[in-house]
Amino acid sequence: MSRCTAVIGACFGDEGKGLVTDALCAEGRCAVVRHNGGAQAGHTVVHGGKRFVFHQIGSGSFRVADTVWGENFLPDLYKLGEEFESFLNISGIAPRIFVCKDTKVTLIDDVLINMALETSRGESRHGSCGMGINEADLRIRAGFGVDMGWLKFHSAEDLFHRMKEIRHGYGAVRLKALGLDTDKLGEYGELLSDDNVLRSAAEQMHKNLELTDIAEDSRLAAYDSIVFEGAQGLLLDSENQEYYPHVTASRTGLDEPLRFCQNHGLTLDSAVYVMRSYVTRHGAGLLRNECPPEKLGEISPDKTNVTNPWQGSIRYAPHLSPEYLLEAIRRDLNDRAPESVGLAVTHLNETGGMIRFSSGDIKAEDILTHSIFSSVFSIIYTSRKEDELV
Repeated sequence: MSRCTAVIGACFGDEGKGLVTDALCAEGRCAVVRHNGGAQAGHTVVHGGKRFVFHQIGSGSFRVADTVWGENFLPDLYKLGEEFESFLNISGIAPRIFVCKDTKVTLIDDVLINMALETSRGESRHGSCGMGINEADLRIRAGFGVDMGWLKFHSAEDLFHRMKEIRHGYGAVRLKALGLDTDKLGEYGELLSDDNVLRSAAEQMHKNLELTDIAEDSRLAAYDSIVFEGAQGLLLDSENQEYYPHVTASRTGLDEPLRFCQNHGLTLDSAVYVMRSYVTRHGAGLLRNECPPEKLGEISPDKTNVTNPWQGSIRYAPHLSPEYLLEAIRRDLNDRAPESVGLAVTHLNETGGMIRFSSGDIKAEDILTHSIFSSVFSIIYTSRKEDELV
């Protein structure tokens, strides 16, 4: 029976989930399940001096771990080929990607509507990555999903006609509800009205479909370990009212790993919550006690979360308090804790080994001597290098 571990961001994402996933895939035959979000994720792994930012491929791929797309992951097949080829060129490894037949995909119009909407908001942007994740989620909930099982048995031409039906049967209604007129959206309006855009996307998606195979339960049971690599963090969970509306469309904690395990005859054995030694947030929304990074320590420029038109610049703050940090984690565990719950603290080299709290700093190595932490966690992992977890 595979040993299953969930890797979960404790804050707003960008905590180091890629590093932890890579470390957990160091031994045995492993699979990494991507179970929420989609291509908007950017999980950095440095392995053997090589650096790669994973979006849809699992962050254990340097260890030759297979990737599995869960039912509620929203892959972007159009973009997959580029990521696949880039990783192959860097690592010399062709990652194997297995998909659940019910996994539904992001479409080109989801991305275009997302970008058009964010652009129309001007300075009041939501802070979306512009990858169409929320638009895909809404479209699927409205009954216009396209799943991997269907794609495997249909041609690129079939997909083109299906996307055209969706554009007219759903997309037009969605644009009207948003108050967006394609005649006034400039380039986005032109793209959303051009059938050639759909045809080109369908052909590229169908080509990249060849990089994937359907996942069978018998294959899942054969792995020594399965790592559930979450996207974003608990404070961006779709049901987190404190930070609404600047949250993600998906569940970011234990919900999806537990559901996947139940659906596929597995048991979730452990969870590792990941945090930086300080807090970051990339995108709009509340960030308490926000401050310049130099107030937190010798903070290095973030190579992954670079300033962009959609999310702006990455923002910084100390953690509010141990009690506040643990509140979200306890709420996620909610009497369904696996047998082992760990905490991974990254970027400690930037803060002299201290975890920055507004209520007073704590030395990372001493964290389990505090009863408030030892009552939740049985083990702590620390990282002072971008390629090391101890």
